[in-house]
Amino acid sequence: MDHFFFWGIILFLFATLGIGVWAAKQIKGDSVNFLVAGRGLVLPLAAATLMAQSVDSNATLGNTDLSAEFGFWAGASLPLGLALCLFMTALFFAKPMNRMGLITLPDFYRVKYGSLTERVASVIMVLSFAFLLAGNLVAGGYLFQAFLGTSYLAGVILIATIVLIYTASGGLFAVAYTDAIQVGIAFIGTMALFAFISGNFEMSIPEGMGPLDLAQLSDPAEGAAINWATLLALGLGDIVAIDFMARVFAADSPETAQRACLIGSLGTVIIGVPFSLMALSAPQILANAGITPDGPLLFALLKGVVPPLLSLLVIMAILSASLSTADGAILGTSSVIAHNILGIRHTDHNAAGDRLLALTRMMAVVITAMGVLFAVLVPQTGILLLLAFDLGFAGLLVPLAGGLYWPKANRQGALACILTGTFVRLGFFVMMPTMFGSDNTLLYIPNSIFTPDFDGFPTLISPLIGLVVFIGVSLATHNRSGSGRLIDAAFETPISVDR
Repeated sequence: MDHFFFWGIILFLFATLGIGVWAAKQIKGDSVNFLVAGRGLVLPLAAATLMAQSVDSNATLGNTDLSAEFGFWAGASLPLGLALCLFMTALFFAKPMNRMGLITLPDFYRVKYGSLTERVASVIMVLSFAFLLAGNLVAGGYLFQAFLGTSYLAGVILIATIVLIYTASGGLFAVAYTDAIQVGIAFIGTMALFAFISGNFEMSIPEGMGPLDLAQLSDPAEGAAINWATLLALGLGDIVAIDFMARVFAADSPETAQRACLIGSLGTVIIGVPFSLMALSAPQILANAGITPDGPLLFALLKGVVPPLLSLLVIMAILSASLSTADGAILGTSSVIAHNILGIRHTDHNAAGDRLLALTRMMAVVITAMGVLFAVLVPQTGILLLLAFDLGFAGLLVPLAGGLYWPKANRQGALACILTGTFVRLGFFVMMPTMFGSDNTLLYIPNSIFTPDFDGFPTLISPLIGLVVFIGVSLATHNRSGSGRLIDAAFETPISVDR
């Protein structure tokens, strides 16, 4: 059994690595090909890679554990929140953002608000996505420990090395091709597991924990605040995710970008929600089999109840989810460091070739090392992944939406919103003993003011404070800021944005 899992996983990893490295030949020494796939992703590839970015280890492993312990909405809020993000992006952001011809998301903040705002937003995005990368490396480390017999640290380093090699080689082309395969495996694995569980066991729902038990969304004592915080942090905060937006920029047309988001949203629901439903019956299934879970609930099912071949398929699906999000995090953060923080543009060439391409690949090594460090220091998935989206929700979303749809938005309001929202959210974080129901083991300052009962509310309060500051400062300084016409600072040409 152990050899079966070992060789199956190893073959899958090396196949993924081979496909990613093969895609490198399409880069042709051009950073635009590397970062946004030459802006030529057709609908199937664009939809698959968007879906793959939203189906991560939190939407599978974390979803299952939370649903089993706290009810359907505690776990389903993860995939439903990610699906909501893609749906909202399709409605309001995909078309105008694709039309702008950007390379990275912070480019928008430079175009609308200037270089200082670009760099501040970039630093926050890099920090948050280092957490996102770490969270998915954590899941891979535990999976390798459980099924390959490696140590946790060895598992983290192995998965990080594989993702780094194919991402740094083939850029978004490699990410898109591997994502398409990975999301296919995730879909087949999920459907096969759901069919097996529902066909062989009674799908019982404990009282008060099912999808129709809406007290989970209305009663704070039933976790309503945390569930809504999860939905909104992912549904709205993930709109400013650099990996999602890179795929929007890479679509071959605004219409393709919008349709890809809609398809990705539906696919995320189809893959994610079955894990929530299966989790409701999983404790009873394991109890009847005499199995006491030691670690993630889903791993216990796969080891003790599910046939080996199906278990291997689901393991590859979970691993695919981690790989597909980790590669996007590495590519997105390394490109932001090189392009937006260090200021290297696509037009910067020398005798050695495209400087942006070379520096982005170098930064990929740096950000991967940072992700490994965070994964070792904080070996938890949920607290890292949700914090990543929370920071974007608190400070970055309002200036993005305001820059597209509010003519009075200006750089003073944007900077004030980004700094205020982010620092308020970080302040809540260090003062809260828990975050989304998990103990705050990353950085907690003991105090008697905030208790676990307040958990969830910091996510809801921080962006509202940022919004008030954004509107107030923008209105107060509007006459000194000009009309806010969108100009691309790099090429000094007007950019057309739907309003």
